[in-house]
Amino acid sequence: MSVLSSDAAAGWHALADRVLTGHALTVEEGLAILHSSDDELLDLLSATYRVRRRHFGHKVHLYFLQNAKSGLCPEDCGYCSQSKISDAPIPKYALLNETKLMEGAARAVESKSRTYCIVASGRGPSNREVEHIAKTVEKIKSTYGLHICCCLGLLEPDQAKRLKEAGVDRINHNLNTSRNHYPEICTTHTYDDRLATLKTCKDAGMELCSGLIVGMGETERDLVDVAFELRALEVKSIPVNFLHAIDGTPLEQKGELDPRACLRALCLFRLANPTVEIRVSGGREVNLRSMQAMSLYAANSMFVSDYLTTKGQPAEDDFRMVEDLGFEVVIGDHEAYEMWKASRMEAEAVTV
Repeated sequence: MSVLSSDAAAGWHALADRVLTGHALTVEEGLAILHSSDDELLDLLSATYRVRRRHFGHKVHLYFLQNAKSGLCPEDCGYCSQSKISDAPIPKYALLNETKLMEGAARAVESKSRTYCIVASGRGPSNREVEHIAKTVEKIKSTYGLHICCCLGLLEPDQAKRLKEAGVDRINHNLNTSRNHYPEICTTHTYDDRLATLKTCKDAGMELCSGLIVGMGETERDLVDVAFELRALEVKSIPVNFLHAIDGTPLEQKGELDPRACLRALCLFRLANPTVEIRVSGGREVNLRSMQAMSLYAANSMFVSDYLTTKGQPAEDDFRMVEDLGFEVVIGDHEAYEMWKASRMEAEAVTV
């Protein structure tokens, strides 16, 4: 904390003041956040919350994730239960049909989510898969009015263009870790491959969602480097995942993380990216445990319900957590869904 002030509370709030007036967090400051003591944690969270509140108020955006294609992946990402080197007993299936994807969209609306995330395993989609997703997204948009984010792996320019035309608002493609640490996590594609897909999607006119997984053996400097890389990429949303070590993956022996360290990481990403949506994501239930609610003093969005191959806590618990904080869930503009539901009820009444 000495790089900021001899008084912890004053130092963190002084840093927040600088960030609020346009200061870009430095490497030294980022490391100081991660090195801060437990005694400083509440002061750090208080200062971070001032930045979150300035840009996002008391609002919380909910995301609903649909695992649209599970397993069958040729990549060797060490954290992933769906990779070719994983022995985890997970469901394996090809890309879901339109009916299943539409059912997921309906569940997203019912769970008060603003954004529906369609995720498919694999190195990257075939053109046929892209076309199937694009046509389904068009129907989801006209029926439910949801904000759509797709996570489909490495994308070519023509594929990105088609998804944009169909109404995909945002592409998720996580950096996962720093450039320095990336070879320790994956060898079948490179960090630069991921950067290239992000550039391709940005050039196509879609917003970028990109984040990381904390707890894969990276250093604190690696976390700072990712925070700054995402700042340079001008992403709109940063999902901060915490490793949920899954049996059958190379990282299965990694234990649960210190929940206070998880909160410091969220503070780092908020203060390094003050105007960007920060989402507390996979592994929050396992690693933050009883301190989950405190994460929303730094983050302003979260996934509701389940993840790709792991279970989340019940949506009702998430709603209660937001309510108990005095925060408010941002309900998406589902006018199209309400019109569709009204027309269906009318048709059913006529049939009866």
